[in-house]
Amino acid sequence: MDDYEQWFERLERVPTLSQWVGDLRSQHRHWFSEDVRSDLVKWKNTLSQLPEVKDLGFSVDEGLLKFAPHEFVTEEALKAFHPWRKGPFQIGEHYVNTEWRSDWKWERVAENVNLKGKRILDIGCGNGYYLWRMLDAGAEWALGIDPYLPYVMQFKCMQHFAGRDDRAEILPIGVEALPRDAKSFDVVFSMGVLYHQKSPLEHLAHCRDLTEKGGEVILDTIVLPPHFSEVTDCLVPEGRYAKMKNVNFLPSVEMLKSWLRKLRFTSVEILDYSKTTLEEQRATDWMVFESLPDFLDPEDIDKTLEGYPAPWRVVLKVTV
Repeated sequence: MDDYEQWFERLERVPTLSQWVGDLRSQHRHWFSEDVRSDLVKWKNTLSQLPEVKDLGFSVDEGLLKFAPHEFVTEEALKAFHPWRKGPFQIGEHYVNTEWRSDWKWERVAENVNLKGKRILDIGCGNGYYLWRMLDAGAEWALGIDPYLPYVMQFKCMQHFAGRDDRAEILPIGVEALPRDAKSFDVVFSMGVLYHQKSPLEHLAHCRDLTEKGGEVILDTIVLPPHFSEVTDCLVPEGRYAKMKNVNFLPSVEMLKSWLRKLRFTSVEILDYSKTTLEEQRATDWMVFESLPDFLDPEDIDKTLEGYPAPWRVVLKVTV
């Protein structure tokens, strides 16, 4: 857990981030303290049970993120990192069938965004599936942030099999810990984050202010379906939405675009606008908790259990 120093040094070399790194080091020490994280010892032990690997590396095969094969890694050892939400992965002989077909979402982005030589920030990155895809697409480096410990440990598991690649890392912090007005990244990703924010405009402004002038923000979020947009511009769920208690706003696509124009983004391009399907998000042996089929009305899958419209998502590329 003490292998972050090279990343702190890298961030210190970015003038607009250098003053932030001292505070980041303090947060890191606090976050990885066994006194603060009672489950940290368990996760360290889980990582220590992985077999030694000699042939390190990763590759991408039609969206499947494959790590160097190892005959001694067991399914039990990998499932100890449950729940596996983003993927899929192939680790040794084991196909990690994750809750989300994140490769499908990535394809909607990759054909429209040039990442070659870019410095990238991925907010709410989960287990880092997209970080590896960014490297494969030629990024100079890709930094993810996510405060949820199991996801960080899944990334550490993948690093174990790929070898430590100093071009990608996850910092265990939330978006609120990021500096304001840093203008430091060529591309900022915010996928599946906006609807959890209490102030969507503040989050969008934060993404803008982390991005260099002329850079891009890639935004993926739940929005209203086309037919519902005729009823309202923005839905504020009363209580839960699809069993989630922290969904605050579901705008129409046009309302979302108006927010972005208000925040002075110079261009807005829709890369995808579609309903989330039961094939793209579902429970598996690698994520056994409830998933999308459990969140929808069994009599009408175009509605959530609460009677709201079922999730549609939009992927936008916006220029700063």
